[in-house]
Order: sequence, then structure tokens, then C-alpha cells
Amino acid sequence: MIIGIPKEIKSQENRVALVPAGAQQFIDQGHKVLIETQAGVGSGFDDQQYIEAGTEIVQTPDEVYAHADMIMKVKEPIGPEYKLVREGQIVFTFFHFAASRELTEAMVNSRCVGIAYETVQKPDGSLPLLIPMSEVAGRMAPQEGAKFLERTHGGRGVLLGGVPGTDPADVIVIGGGVVGTNAAKIASGFGARVTILDTNLYRLRYLDDVMPKNITTMMSNPYTIKKATLRADLIVGAVLIPGAKAPNLITREMLKDMKDGSVVVDISVDQGGCIETCKPTTHDNPTYVIDGVVHYCVANMPGAVPVTSTVALTNATLPYALEIANRGYEDAIRYNDEIKWGLNVLDGKVTYKGVAEAFDMDYYPPDDLLGKPKVTAN
Repeated sequence: MIIGIPKEIKSQENRVALVPAGAQQFIDQGHKVLIETQAGVGSGFDDQQYIEAGTEIVQTPDEVYAHADMIMKVKEPIGPEYKLVREGQIVFTFFHFAASRELTEAMVNSRCVGIAYETVQKPDGSLPLLIPMSEVAGRMAPQEGAKFLERTHGGRGVLLGGVPGTDPADVIVIGGGVVGTNAAKIASGFGARVTILDTNLYRLRYLDDVMPKNITTMMSNPYTIKKATLRADLIVGAVLIPGAKAPNLITREMLKDMKDGSVVVDISVDQGGCIETCKPTTHDNPTYVIDGVVHYCVANMPGAVPVTSTVALTNATLPYALEIANRGYEDAIRYNDEIKWGLNVLDGKVTYKGVAEAFDMDYYPPDDLLGKPKVTAN
């Protein structure tokens, strides 16, 4: 199989989908790897390192898409890339389809095989390809929030940890999953007063047991969320419904009662956001203000720390990508339920229920399109 790695073109996206060591593993197993020149530079990998691994360097994204059987990316294709995706071509990347009808329709119309990192799922419900980037984004959220709480960046002028004789900042984390847990850890490390809200009482018990004493837990519901927003200096939105649009838990009305110069960091933005006033921003222009509240809604936060993010991501994605390449996508999906969960688009049809429901589109179970396996995999 020919594996293609285009250079990411989203604003300030410096990650790359495959490191040289990963490229060498593909090549050692009989595959060919094409990578667009300079694709890895932002993550600390120059063309020579890929050449030494046996990779072929090409000059344009058109060449990558024209020849590759499987495209590996970090972020979803955007406008200029839509026309490059071919029928039957495997595209393995973060898609977050439920946040964009335009993207969904473009990939459906291309008749590609869209396998989304964020919906690959293990039997226990965990999301192995989303976890590393959730860890990065969660840990970044308090440091970005701390920066924009500074008066010089439009915030209240509050230091997260305070100093002796002053109050620390109140940080509210909505969601106690991977993102929220990592955000709370870092915020508490700064010395902030942290509250985690979640709907899962068992998760809250666990967090209460293992987290530092400056973190408290609270059952999430409209009343407790509204109460928490009144005292918040920083809110981190960390809500995830796999493959589906995030629910709006903080409304525009709630914003009006928040402290002037408080900050919201909505990590859920790539799934539509859990804050009603959220809209995607970029690293070039990361914030905007509504009702006196600073909104930080960068949809590719880990792209700002690509050296860390690229290695963390490819550690997780490479085994799945190798299985797809070695088996072919049909057998990889038939015999590996984790990869089957990742299939979102096939042959012009939506194969992930959350995406279909987000846009009132027809849903087609993968087994109905591929047929169930006739024998058990070795």
C-alpha cells in the first residue's frame, strides 16, 4: 500500500501524521511512504530524516493525494483539500464530522473511506487515539487560561494561584474525563481553587479520592453549572460525546452574570463546543469577547506544542495504521471492532450514528456495507 503524508495547512498546525521511525516501519513491512516536503519540520523532523528512513519526498499535496492509497493526516481536510480526496481512498485522521456539515458532505461526495481517529474505540469505551491529544489539550487549557486572565491580554488581572494574603482564582472544569482530569491537575498545580463537574457519580468519587485537596467535585446539572459560573475566573469546557456534537451546557444568558474579564477555554470546540457562544478560533487570532467574557476556542490547541503532540499522537495511531495497511481497510474493519468504530464514511454513506444524527442524514451500519466476517481472525 502507498501511504501519503501531506503537510498540514490549518492555521499554525505544526504537527505531522507520521514520524520517520513510523515511516520506516511501514517500509519494513513492504509498503511505500510518500511525504510532502517540509511536512515534518514544525515537529522537529526534516526531509533528510525521512529520506534516511526510506521515504520518498514529493513537492506538492496534489502528488501525495494522487498516488496514495491511504492518506494519514492530523487534522480534518479543509476547503482546498476537498477536491484532492479520491473515491476509494482511505483518509485516516481527526475528522470531528459532527461539528461540520460542509466537511461531512464533502467527504460523502468524495466517496472516500473516512476513518476518524476520535471514534476508534476499545471494548471498555475508551478512545485510544483521542486520549493523547486530550491529555495535551487538557494540560494546555490552564496555561492558556492563565495567560488570558492577565489584564494585558483582556482578562480580569487574576493570578491562578494567587499569593499569600490573596485569593487564588476559581477554575471550573466541566467534564471529568481525560481532558478535564488533566486540566484540573495543571490548574491545581498552579495553586488555583478547582471544581470539577460531571454527571457520573462514580467518576466523581474516583476523582475525589485521587485528586489534590484544592480540587473539589460537584454533580453537573443546570443549577450547579449556573452557580459555578457566577464565581468562575476560568472555565474549561471538557465535554465529549464520542462522534457527536457537544451539548451547550453554558448558555448566552449565563455569560451575562459572569465576572467581567473572566475566561472560558472550550476544548469541546472541535465537536461544536459546550458553550453556546463558542466558535472556532485559530492560534493567530485565538480569542474574542462576548458580554465581557474572554473566549479562547482554538480548535487545534495541541498544534502549538507539535514536538510533544506529534510523538504522542503517532505512538497511538501507528499500530492501527499498520493494521489497515497490512490487511486492507475491508478486513481491518471486519476483524477489528476498534477500527470499525472509527469508520465514519464509506462509499458515499455515513457509517457513524452520531454523525448521521447531527445532520439528520441516513445512517448505514458498517456491516451492512462490508458484510460480516465469515471466519474468525487469527
